[in-house]
Amino acid sequence: MKLLSAFFRLVRWPNLVFIALTQYLFYTCIVNAITWKDTVEWPAIPGKYFWLLSFSSILVAAGGYIINDYFDLNIDRINKPDKLVIGKIISRRWAMLWHVVISVAGVMIGFYVGYKIFHTKKWLIGIADLICVVLLIFYSTTFKKKLLIGNVIISLLTAWVIVIITVVLKWIPNPINLSEGIVPHSDYLRIYKFTVLFAGFAFIISLIREVIKDIEDVEGDAKYNCKTMPVVWGIPASKVFAAVWIIVLIGALAIIQFYVLQLGWWVSSFYCFLLVIAPLIFILKKLYEAQTSKDYHQLSSAIKLVMLAGILSMIFLRIT
Repeated sequence: MKLLSAFFRLVRWPNLVFIALTQYLFYTCIVNAITWKDTVEWPAIPGKYFWLLSFSSILVAAGGYIINDYFDLNIDRINKPDKLVIGKIISRRWAMLWHVVISVAGVMIGFYVGYKIFHTKKWLIGIADLICVVLLIFYSTTFKKKLLIGNVIISLLTAWVIVIITVVLKWIPNPINLSEGIVPHSDYLRIYKFTVLFAGFAFIISLIREVIKDIEDVEGDAKYNCKTMPVVWGIPASKVFAAVWIIVLIGALAIIQFYVLQLGWWVSSFYCFLLVIAPLIFILKKLYEAQTSKDYHQLSSAIKLVMLAGILSMIFLRIT
């Protein structure tokens, strides 16, 4: 039982649930809400293939978490010794084996889904998953130790969780006429706009969180010569960088809410102001006051809750 618990901690099971929830809400609350009137006889993505697509994303992410901890073992002994799994409960050899098995399974499921649902470009999902796996490996070995590159890669992969669904919709054929896409062009443009909105939100808030996590882990990173932003620029400059992006995100969300109010989406707008914008303002204040590693850890956890609130806002969209 202890080994099973350690394995779930290793793959960050709450984050994996978050990935599944994000894709499910985007698919049901946005894609289906927009396309259902035009696809009465079938869902935009056949049910079992949507779940396989989501499972593929989850496996790729889980493999990424394992390989990251594998290469971060020495740094984690300094930054979070009480949370160590690899080398303490699960051996490095078993961790690497699990990384290979889980990542390969994710890629193979991606190829299978593409083969089953696409008329052309059957390799698309599998290749995309393979690129994600490679990026996560290079992130763990090299990019996360470089200034900003690692932060941007993780933020892009976070946004990709949403983008992959829109990419699939672009290429999945109409089951009656294979020369036509299943989603009408006008509907696809609407889905694309929501993709930009939520993927953009995911990218920016993930970038903010990654920088704050780097500040939290600055001691171990500095000892092992990682060129993260707090190590290279210093903590004050890193705090300014994160604060600027928080302000940009608050401003962008506020502008969007004025547009949303014109559509009469009062509930979703109130939700956003109360559970996304207001907490971001609070986080901005706390970032200015933060001094200790514990302070930055609390900020990281708070940002994660805002990410969850942002994704849950899909439930309150009145799409017709």
